[in-house]
Amino acid sequence: MTEAISFPQDRSCPYHPPTAYEPLRESGPLSHVTFYDGRKVWAVTGHAEARALLSDQRLSSDRQNPAFPIPIERFAAIRRLKAPLIGVDDPEHNTQRRMLIPSFSVKRIGAMRPQIQRIVDDLLDRMLAQGPPTELVSAFALPVPSMVICALLGVPYADHEFFEERSRRILRARTPDEVETARIDLEDYLGELIARKEKDRGDGLLDDLIADQLRAGSLEREELVRMAMILLVAGHETTANMISLGTFALLEHPDQLAQLRAEESLMPAAVEELLRFLSIAEGMLRVAKEDIEIGGRTIRADDGVVFSTSLINRDGTAYPAPDELDLDRSARHHVAFGFGIHQCLGQNLARAEMEIALRSLFARIPGLRLAVPAAEIPFKPGDTLQGMIELPLAW
Repeated sequence: MTEAISFPQDRSCPYHPPTAYEPLRESGPLSHVTFYDGRKVWAVTGHAEARALLSDQRLSSDRQNPAFPIPIERFAAIRRLKAPLIGVDDPEHNTQRRMLIPSFSVKRIGAMRPQIQRIVDDLLDRMLAQGPPTELVSAFALPVPSMVICALLGVPYADHEFFEERSRRILRARTPDEVETARIDLEDYLGELIARKEKDRGDGLLDDLIADQLRAGSLEREELVRMAMILLVAGHETTANMISLGTFALLEHPDQLAQLRAEESLMPAAVEELLRFLSIAEGMLRVAKEDIEIGGRTIRADDGVVFSTSLINRDGTAYPAPDELDLDRSARHHVAFGFGIHQCLGQNLARAEMEIALRSLFARIPGLRLAVPAAEIPFKPGDTLQGMIELPLAW
């Protein structure tokens, strides 16, 4: 058992797992790691074991459980909150998810693709008109998913600076109080937006939920506000990081980028491989409701469990040469979106945004390159979603 390794840790390269996690890869599919408060929890690093456990209802996502593991101090306050979708178990989770599934189906997202393409094209037009150099995160990677999720939810994009800044503070603030203040700001904003929509219905998912669920009494107002916050924050933060870090990784692997440019049909598979390789959402959390035997270990009731997405997706038993970016591989069974009942609701949207954004970016700017040495480009610390803080590019 490995007990000395603290979790989470920073990456030394933005697209590789932290080097300090290497002993976890060598010690088997389950090991112990230590959180900020000294608590030891199970770290799952094996691919088969992760998929089995993420499908096992003996593991709970209930953040109000006193035994639920908290990896970093600033998230200590989440125990007090009942988080829809991500922080509840079935049957409540299933009820909430069923309300949203039609808006994130393959068919619905397919119908949005022309709108996503227009957003991408408009942003690229502005980039090209302004000329190089450009900073990709602010000019492209963040606005694309932010505009798309606003259109889907019915949130005014004119307010994007407000909710993007609050989202950053929730994910990267230094203290629990800062997280709490940002959360309250966002909840107040969304509560007021929902109140306005009750009087004057617009065209978006929030409007549908108000008409079909809130007014029918099947959804409480507080529950709707928190559901909207989760969808808004997750809907732009995750994909923005994938677009920026995906661009950086491809520029750092010119042979793979050349292949992608030569074979446009490779893009869907390339997105899956990038999701596996980058694994930006590290550390899914669960608590055991009863004893579980797996991988030669016994997870006891009330034990905390953390899933190291970056190591699970680099498991050599599931993926040959797992530390290589290989756009030809079949990476579909990665756990970048989780697995089981809590598998990411927005995965179809994320795939569509990534495909359209990356295809258009590299097709329209064939000479795209880093504007400064790779070692000088800042990326995010290990206690938040992985991605680039800035990405200066030239052509």
